[in-house]
Amino acid sequence: MDMNRVKQIVSSPADIPVYYNGVSVWIDGYDEEKQTATVHLRDGRTGERRDVPVSELTEERDETNP
Repeated sequence: MDMNRVKQIVSSPADIPVYYNGVSVWIDGYDEEKQTATVHLRDGRTGERRDVPVSELTEERDETNP
């Protein structure tokens, strides 16, 4: 994924599936300078947030990493 797409997803009212290492996440924010996004798991079990490289986010689940 690229930063422009991250911005579109964050500003969209739609529920757009995003994955990090095959795990469904919400994008909470982003840092253009660092090219990172702040994400948390969508399953709601933990409120843990982490900064991840935008390039490692996808809109398709990686079936090789269930």
